[in-house]
Amino acid sequence: MKTKLFTALAIVTLSFMACDSNDDNTKVTPQPETTELKGSITSNVTLKAGEIRLTDPTIVREGATLTIPAGTKIIATTQSAYILIEKGAKILAKGTAAQPIIFTSSTAKSGSWGGLVINGKAPLSRANASDPSTFGTEINDQIQYGGSDIADNSGELDYIILEYTGANISDDKEHNGLTLNGVGNGTKISNIYIKDGADDGIEFFGGSVDVTNLLVVNSEDDMFDFTQGYSGTVKNAYGIWTAGFKTDEVDPRGIEADGNHDGKGPDHINQSNFKMQDITIINHSSQLATKDKDGNEIPLMNDFVKIRRGATATITNLLIKNAANSTFSDIIDMKDGNGAGNAATNITYTFEPESLFSSSKIKLEGAAKATKNNTSTGANTSVFAWTKYTF
Repeated sequence: MKTKLFTALAIVTLSFMACDSNDDNTKVTPQPETTELKGSITSNVTLKAGEIRLTDPTIVREGATLTIPAGTKIIATTQSAYILIEKGAKILAKGTAAQPIIFTSSTAKSGSWGGLVINGKAPLSRANASDPSTFGTEINDQIQYGGSDIADNSGELDYIILEYTGANISDDKEHNGLTLNGVGNGTKISNIYIKDGADDGIEFFGGSVDVTNLLVVNSEDDMFDFTQGYSGTVKNAYGIWTAGFKTDEVDPRGIEADGNHDGKGPDHINQSNFKMQDITIINHSSQLATKDKDGNEIPLMNDFVKIRRGATATITNLLIKNAANSTFSDIIDMKDGNGAGNAATNITYTFEPESLFSSSKIKLEGAAKATKNNTSTGANTSVFAWTKYTF
């Protein structure tokens, strides 16, 4: 479904909770209580733990901070709804294992709302040092991201659930579960659970932010997507397509990495050069194939790992599993029509089951290394106990 998102923005809606006078007749001043999110947030807002309706696109403007306490549930009521943090703004969403913060939809279905987008001031790939270091956000190209501050701080996310995200904008512009645009490594992101999204689970557009303890279940396109000069580290990440999973996407992957934006800048500086450590990718889907734009059937898992278009990846302790009745194109591939991945790429991995392994499905470029072993254990799943997901 192609959905044109609202561009006109209102002011965040506030309702007020009346308070009675106390016994000594001292008047208690009513305090504003935010029960609905929509439009522009231009000053600091702290939500009250409970249920909050997200009824329209909501943008936290530069200089403002949105604080979300543990146990809050934000419920999107329209497909056009999303939350965007401008560069220079912050989100402080700190849940706990016992009281995570949940971003969900009133319709329990993938593609029901636009997800969470965070913009920062960290570097992107670009033509040269004098080229503008900012770029327009997919959902609204008037809102810029990127800059020169590697340590930029956009806030903190901890113990977060994002579900039923991924509303489409057009063929080449979609919402993900979590979109990180030029986000700096002063931002803290950990303990993230993204489930049942219509596009990528998480996508990094440049930036340097690190992410730890990331669980992605049944993303309809890529599990982990990197582009436009990302230079951080993803540690302890687990992505899975379960037995009943189905998708209409033509090229879903476990890991997809571009050095520059959409392969359109093969000579750009600051190409993606990132690390992943302790990673599991599993394909258990019983859907054997999907179809490309011409109607031709292709394997459901297009590639487990795709490092292309100038990207450099260092991936250690990678565990790849494929069900015996599930199809895939390549285990590791480093090239497409818009360019090859950087030959400095180095991957160590274990593939299971051995009966499905084929060295012909490892396609490297130049001096790139992919070392197969039988010792990679992948992600530590015990840290995801708080999600209640059954491994």
